[in-house]
Amino acid sequence: MADMKLTAAASERLSGILVHPVSFPSPYGIGDLGPGAYEFIDFMEGAGQHLWQVLPIGPTGFGDSPYQGPSAFAGQTLLISPEKLLEKKLLHSGDLTDMPQWDPHRVDYGPAIEYKNRLLRRAFATFRHTPDKTMLEDFEQFCSEQAYWLDDYSLFMSLKGANEGRCWLDWDEEVRSPSRETIRTCMREYAEEIRYYKFIQFIFHDQWEALRAYAHEADIRIIGDIPIFVALDSCDVWANKKYFQLDSKGFPTAVAGVPPDYFSATGQLWGNPLYDWDAMEKSGYSWWVARVRRQLELTDILRIDHFRGFEAYWSVPAGEETAINGEWVKGPGAKLFNRLRKELGEELPIIAEDLGVITPEVEALRDEFDFPGMKVLQFGFENMEDEIYIPHFYKTDNCICYTGTHDNDTTMGWYANLPEKARDRIRRYGNTDGQRVSLDFIRFAFASVAKYAIFPIQDLMLMGSDARMNRPGVAASNWSFRYSADQLTDWHRQWLLETTQLFGRKALTEKKKDSASAAEE
Repeated sequence: MADMKLTAAASERLSGILVHPVSFPSPYGIGDLGPGAYEFIDFMEGAGQHLWQVLPIGPTGFGDSPYQGPSAFAGQTLLISPEKLLEKKLLHSGDLTDMPQWDPHRVDYGPAIEYKNRLLRRAFATFRHTPDKTMLEDFEQFCSEQAYWLDDYSLFMSLKGANEGRCWLDWDEEVRSPSRETIRTCMREYAEEIRYYKFIQFIFHDQWEALRAYAHEADIRIIGDIPIFVALDSCDVWANKKYFQLDSKGFPTAVAGVPPDYFSATGQLWGNPLYDWDAMEKSGYSWWVARVRRQLELTDILRIDHFRGFEAYWSVPAGEETAINGEWVKGPGAKLFNRLRKELGEELPIIAEDLGVITPEVEALRDEFDFPGMKVLQFGFENMEDEIYIPHFYKTDNCICYTGTHDNDTTMGWYANLPEKARDRIRRYGNTDGQRVSLDFIRFAFASVAKYAIFPIQDLMLMGSDARMNRPGVAASNWSFRYSADQLTDWHRQWLLETTQLFGRKALTEKKKDSASAAEE
């Protein structure tokens, strides 16, 4: 875990960019933790940005969604950089000669997964015979330190492979709910495969920590993201059934979702199993403590998606086709966060995603722990009477102002589809012609009193709807946006730097201040 002390105080006005690593330029079909990631950090530093927000960085599952993965603790091994594997002598240049031709602007997940996994298998074959004693010692240390989740995860993935990728509910009863003896037997039977899954998690962790340290050197904090719920077909549910609302066979009795809202007239039926909060409380919320601790080892600040679910969550009976027939059920409330405070420290670096149906009780829970909430400009300017998201109505600076999120259209695409009355209001509000409205929105966010202002990278690059990251409620063709290196130019860097300075969101690191003072002397 990087321990670089960040000099930008929490009270300072900072700004940053939302972009998931899969979107970085890379010749390997999907963005990764290689040169494209480091070039992005260099761009951020040159543009005066101090916050890099990502989506969940765990492995993806159904529909390639980072919000529906097989583990709440593991890393996304598709992000492993082949260049870094070459540097470690785990791959050779000849291993990369059979690379397909990729679309530089879209991730084609099927072929990309097949290609990356083939490279990782080759790297593991090399690792099995490596003479690098330091690497072997680091691997063993990683396995020991992360055993509390890594052992279950590596066994789960090995069993999943042995069962042709089927959901664990479709496995034989013996491994669906294994006894301790069965687990020991499986650990012996699948020992090599288990070691492979531990190895690729070790490589992800090593590459991620190196990039994070590089970001810290530039005084950039990483804002992580965790969904409140986990996928049914996950190690988390398979290994911790007692913490979820399941029947005797392991099937959910109720599932998660949200009622009809901005994004869907029938609500959103997520299908995630719901927590048994009473069982969680009896354990001292140990699973949640471990989850948050792990994510704060990887990132510096943590956005928790669907924060309102801690106060009350939408419970839909299993088998429903939409989320309409659900009901609100009380969540753990302050008890969970008091426990997190006790275990992880009084000042929890958490951002509350408080969008959607928000009640005074949700606001009170958020404010009790001083968590900043989210303000999305698109919401304010689309609804002519919604003052919550309009900058000049903000009642506190303890919030994060976004132009849009990964669930929104790009600001250019959104604006193009607005009624003329709404577009006219935006033009008059910003004294602008609307031709570069996404840059206008970045200015609105930066000018607000919000302590943090964040925008998706697509808005800086004036991209339309074809660059959208996600369409909620639509299962296909999401999470695939990529940009190429030539699309992020020096003009963008200079415009962003000047805009950041104009609105007082530029903060220098102590190292840079010391260097500047030494130069003057």
